[in-house]
Amino acid sequence: MGIAAESPISNESQKKLDQIVSKGLKYLETKGQAEDGSFTAQAGPGLTALALTSALRNGKTVDDPVVAKGLKALEGFVKPDGGIYGNGRLRNYETCVAMLCFEEANNDGRYNDLLKKARAFVTGLQYGDGNMKQGDVWFGGVGYSGAGRPDLSNTAYLVEALFDTGSEADNEAIQNALVFISRCQNLSSKYNTTQFADKVNDGGFFYEIPREKIDPSTSPDRYTENGGIRSYGSMTYAGLKSMIYAGLTKDDPRVKAATQWVTENYSVDTNPGMGNAGLYYYYHTFAAGLGTAGIDELTDAAGNKHNWREDLINELAKRQHEDGSWANENGRWFENDKNLATAFALMALSYCDADTKPTQTQPAK
Repeated sequence: MGIAAESPISNESQKKLDQIVSKGLKYLETKGQAEDGSFTAQAGPGLTALALTSALRNGKTVDDPVVAKGLKALEGFVKPDGGIYGNGRLRNYETCVAMLCFEEANNDGRYNDLLKKARAFVTGLQYGDGNMKQGDVWFGGVGYSGAGRPDLSNTAYLVEALFDTGSEADNEAIQNALVFISRCQNLSSKYNTTQFADKVNDGGFFYEIPREKIDPSTSPDRYTENGGIRSYGSMTYAGLKSMIYAGLTKDDPRVKAATQWVTENYSVDTNPGMGNAGLYYYYHTFAAGLGTAGIDELTDAAGNKHNWREDLINELAKRQHEDGSWANENGRWFENDKNLATAFALMALSYCDADTKPTQTQPAK
């Protein structure tokens, strides 16, 4: 699979990285932030949390005026139930990304109590032993609001939020999430015996697990002719990252299969399987997945070696606007919003610089 032990970025790439990160942060400071400290407030607190996290992970501190003002705005969304959300439609997602932000700003322990309550809140939204049997394909998952259909993206955010705020891999909620995450992988194994497990069987991941049989003709771009669910890039990297957080190693068959999918579908031009839809979220999960898994270099399906950090830096440098922002021409999932795309781009770039975002490598077992 062509994984190298070390593959640091060149001095030239480091210089380019510093330049585009500086421009991106300048955009958030001068054009992205509203007077009240928020970023794209009409979308709820999620974008504010992501923008602040991107700044903190790229060297800004809680004393920086943009960060301090933004944290105050984000604190305004803390609810008595421990959640951190707006109108309640995105309770899990918004609380989880806010937790990541407050954890980055918590060097002095100022948010300890807030984070403790938030952890209890999001754990309570998850389908677990108290409200669902493990045989149900939704077991261990969580959705945007906690109620209704769970999905891999929200479940991955839950795992990351719990892990980053102090949970070990054997945490019950993380292990329950691993059950759901494994069932979102196109891999027939003892961990996945759903009706979809062997339909595609390429090791990649998909977004959600239908409870009922599906009609492939209803969505050919999502389903295969034999009734399988197509894998795609952002979900595969989210799945890979989550499995590492849950304690799996490179020798686990699920990690092996996911890594194989990554090598066969390597790209920084598109979100594999989705084109340019969700491209900036893909960049974030791409960098987080590879960084968390401790992978520095990959050999693609054509036999070409890639230092993914340098590839990502070069691609995002080409895509950056003159004002320092990024935006997706494809408006799906709100990525035409400059604050959202810029936050995702900067978060991705933080994994390219060891000085600003230490990577969690695979545990040795």
